[in-house]
Amino acid sequence: MSERQIVRVRDIMKTGFDTVDGMDTVESALEKMAHVETKCLVVNRRHEHDENGIVMISDIARKVLAKDRAADRINIYEIMSKPVISVDPDMDIRYCARLFTRHDLSRAPVVENREIVGIVSLTDMVIKGLGGR
Repeated sequence: MSERQIVRVRDIMKTGFDTVDGMDTVESALEKMAHVETKCLVVNRRHEHDENGIVMISDIARKVLAKDRAADRINIYEIMSKPVISVDPDMDIRYCARLFTRHDLSRAPVVENREIVGIVSLTDMVIKGLGGR
C-alpha cells in the first residue's frame, strides 16, 4: 500500500490577492473586484495591533444588494468579516477542508508570521488538491 501524499495549503493557494481599506466604499471595492476578477478582497489592518478583515462578493450581495442599499454610501467596514479565520500555509488541505466545512467558509487568507501570503478556497482545494494528484 502506498503512502498518501500530503498536499499543503501553500501548494494550492493563490498568492495574488488585492486589498481594500475599511473606509473605502462598496462601490470602489466593486470596481477593484471587477478589475482583478476576484470574489474577495482582504481588508487592511489599521495598525499593528489590529486584525485583517475580508469582504466577499457574497457579503455585498446579502448586505447591500438584497437590502437595496446604495453601494456608494456604504463603507467596507460596515459589511466585512473581522477578525477573519485564517489558515497556516503548512496545513494539510484535508484539515483545511474540514475547517471550512465546520465554519461554513468558502475562502480564507493564508497567514504566516502575521502576514497574509495568499488566499485559499474550497475550489482550489478540490480542483488543485484532488484533481492535481
